[in-house]
Amino acid sequence: MVELDSDELRVIRDGVTRRQQWSGRPGAALGEAVDRLLLETDQAFGWVAFEFGVHRYGLQQRLAPHTPLARVFSPRTRIMVSEKEIRLFDAGIRHREAIDRLLATGVREVPQSRSVDVSDDPSGFRRRVAVAVDEIAAGRYHKVILSRCVEVPFAIDFPLTYRLGRRHNTPVRSFLLQLGGIRALGYSPELVTAVRADGVVITEPLAGTRALGRGPAIDRLARDDLESNSKEIVEHAISVRSSLEEITDIAEPGSAAVIDFMTVRERGSVQHLGSTIRARLDPSSDRMAALEALFPAVTASGIPKAAGVEAIFRLDECPRGLYSGAVVMLSADGGLDAALTLRAAYQVGGRTWLRAGAGIIEESEPEREFEETCEKLSTLTPYLVARQ
Repeated sequence: MVELDSDELRVIRDGVTRRQQWSGRPGAALGEAVDRLLLETDQAFGWVAFEFGVHRYGLQQRLAPHTPLARVFSPRTRIMVSEKEIRLFDAGIRHREAIDRLLATGVREVPQSRSVDVSDDPSGFRRRVAVAVDEIAAGRYHKVILSRCVEVPFAIDFPLTYRLGRRHNTPVRSFLLQLGGIRALGYSPELVTAVRADGVVITEPLAGTRALGRGPAIDRLARDDLESNSKEIVEHAISVRSSLEEITDIAEPGSAAVIDFMTVRERGSVQHLGSTIRARLDPSSDRMAALEALFPAVTASGIPKAAGVEAIFRLDECPRGLYSGAVVMLSADGGLDAALTLRAAYQVGGRTWLRAGAGIIEESEPEREFEETCEKLSTLTPYLVARQ
């Protein structure tokens, strides 16, 4: 287990914790520890917090001591389920018996779900959007993503909620985890960074949103509006430009390109404008350099990113933690898969909450941005299963 905080790196093995101070790039500190972990296994999993990305912009002094930046572990047992088979790695008899029981009896039905009201605005989201619009008009930055939390007034059953929500969502990745003091489930809409073993790097920014799932005719009208709305097009185009500039920093010269531009991608209760950018990793860079270059995601921070992140510290509910960070998979062949942590439910201690945001530019209207957060929250709100 590797734990990276703002002021300390911990490696936990066989119940023994080794601590060390670190400085410089968090990606270098985390990458070295993970590389050592992967000498003994072929895959590691974990999450990276939003705050992992602030060092690149000189904002690390804004972090409190012991702020979590990343948690990565290598599992003792892996169970891989595909359409045709179930494969167990390093599994004991207890795991095999559990799988046999499930295959024999099937999984139990999901109970009735409960919903939550997302219409309240206790954090003053509309007011914060108006402040951001004024700051953008004054030239302080071009775009910022602001968010709001919605408290869930009952404990949820995370596995059952995940199962029910997954039936109704079309994520690029989904996740269910309990790691580093937090439980979470979610349906990630986009890849922040993917690095393949052959050195290909991919990022897929989504920006521009309309509701989905309200009937074919209404969905078609919403799609037409999404594809023609100047605010959504501008928001998407500047996000793609920023991502292309970032990936170029770690790419072989001339290899970065937009291979799919501004196509509609359906993600459960919403539809987005999406693009795919691909490059080849420069030999002087590595997967952690690629992650740092693209992190935090431009679609969850701002443009320019330094000014956007600084505005988030002032105007958003911070620290964000896992929200707008990434759930990651790392492999011994140099691969990395980092999915943006959005459309998720979180639990720490006795608190359970949801969180959603919207991209703010000069043309933004506070009421429409609030409506967009409601649309994104509906990815989860109809599918919350209470813990019995």
